Amino acid sequence: MTEQEFDRAAVRYLDMVYRIALNALRRPADAEDAAQTVMLRLWQSGEGFQGEDHLRHWLARVTVNVCRDMARSAWHRRVVSLERTTEASFSTREQGDLFRAVMDLPGKYRLPLYLYYYEGYAVAEVGELLGLKPSTVQTRLARGREKLKTMLEEE
Repeated sequence: MTEQEFDRAAVRYLDMVYRIALNALRRPADAEDAAQTVMLRLWQSGEGFQGEDHLRHWLARVTVNVCRDMARSAWHRRVVSLERTTEASFSTREQGDLFRAVMDLPGKYRLPLYLYYYEGYAVAEVGELLGLKPSTVQTRLARGREKLKTMLEEE
């Protein structure tokens, strides 16, 4: 990968990598560390990508793996309020409330919902990224939507 190709990929996909990491780790500082690690791995990979979709998929997969590794570490096992971590800008208040509700879901539902609805991955792609069967992803999406519906109805 040339320096120009790397710069172009970083400009185009760094925000996506950060959002996936923030969704998985729930802390902006940890998400920044993960995004930086992913970009470093991209630079060091030397891999020739077969188009934008291949690069995007590779970055998402590496991001999920880096976040899993970080979440397992002892440094990451601390509780943080989501109020500080979900300060994303949305065009309506309802969209912001829905995003915060998604962020309140358990991780096994939160990450598939985020990848499917916010990043636009297909069920099979989400399954591949998370190492799950497509049927498992569909089940988690359905259960996540049910939990989300229950949470929103309670409010």
